[in-house]
Amino acid sequence: MTYLPPPDTGLDLVFADAHLVVVNKPAGLLSVPGRGEHKADCMLARVAKDFPDAMTVHRLDMDTSGLLVFGRGPEMQRALSILFMDRHVDKRYVALVEGNLAHDSGSIDLPLNVDWPNRPKHRVDFEEGKPSLTRFEKLGFDADLDASRVALEPVTGRSHQLRVHLLAIGHPILGDTLYATPAGLAKSPRLCLHAEFLALPHPVSGERLEWLRAAPF
Repeated sequence: MTYLPPPDTGLDLVFADAHLVVVNKPAGLLSVPGRGEHKADCMLARVAKDFPDAMTVHRLDMDTSGLLVFGRGPEMQRALSILFMDRHVDKRYVALVEGNLAHDSGSIDLPLNVDWPNRPKHRVDFEEGKPSLTRFEKLGFDADLDASRVALEPVTGRSHQLRVHLLAIGHPILGDTLYATPAGLAKSPRLCLHAEFLALPHPVSGERLEWLRAAPF
């Protein structure tokens, strides 16, 4: 598939100080460079134009939009990475999913693994999959679209976790080119998944920082 990133119209800068940078990544843009020069354009490269010391801490799927944190220099990258690894970071996503969720809230606890014959897809794998937990809350239902708006908290951080967990309970995300039904794919020109909220203790001061960027769908 040809990589066609959105035009670079400048950073949607959410927060910046001497230690970290937070931006709102658009859908369709890689978080970090892919293989080959044609995939050099990415969120890291765009952030580095204004913050040359920015380093990757975590990632979002190319088709997912939302809040992304970068550490300024290796020491801050390491400190922030540890916060993510030790689950001191609160994350919330919002999604539009196919159909009407039967439950207002709940948890999806299913082990995940790469679907090797069908890479880059992932799948539920009870034999060799890694433990994966997602909490969800139904926010509303659009009868005309036949879609539910859902808040999602990934307790673990597996690749494609939210996308595969929602598929597994029968509600794939609208516009998901890997997992949606043909009807769900036709309902949106983009993956309807957005990282809307992040909170973490500042790696130097310890002050709790919170950021919110509403979903564009």
